[in-house]
Amino acid sequence: MDEIEATRDDRTNPSVARSPVTRFVREQFPFIVALVLSIAGVAYTNASRQPLVGYWEFLAIAIGVTGVISKWSQVHSREARWQLVWTQALHWIAVLVAMNIIILSGVSQFLTTPAISLVLLTLLALGTFLAGVSLLSLQTSFLGLAMGAAVPMISWLKQSILLFLLAAVFLIGLGITFWFRNSGQTSAASSRHKSPDEI
Repeated sequence: MDEIEATRDDRTNPSVARSPVTRFVREQFPFIVALVLSIAGVAYTNASRQPLVGYWEFLAIAIGVTGVISKWSQVHSREARWQLVWTQALHWIAVLVAMNIIILSGVSQFLTTPAISLVLLTLLALGTFLAGVSLLSLQTSFLGLAMGAAVPMISWLKQSILLFLLAAVFLIGLGITFWFRNSGQTSAASSRHKSPDEI
């Protein structure tokens, strides 16, 4: 009887039924999506060779809104909420202005399109990290650090793609060589062990 009541409590109270992993993923989901979108933006820009101006601006605004929403429940007074909104709005407006200086001014003439996307990702990472420090939000700060760490990784990966390609070709060739060698030894050994009646 107690098992039936416990099962009924699990169904009626969803907080009891959720696992800690599910709860963690649900809480971190907006930050994970922001990180994936920022890396996808750099990848798309590198592939298409066209800057995604509106994309980076949308991502900056989305990260700003995510930061405000994540702290909204911790701020109780109307004045504190107003201060939260305005400080984050001013912060992200400054980041957007810095991004547009890179895109719209003559600075972009000196950079390639993939380099512009990496510069914009760097500005977005810096803005995200500073927003996390301002909000005292570990998730937002970590998102900024992860986005910042993605910049040299993307640059390094792009420069070393030829090295990875050559290493893959070498390993495939080595594997094919050993496969043919082993299959040749196996067929030679099986022909040596045949009796004279079979030949």
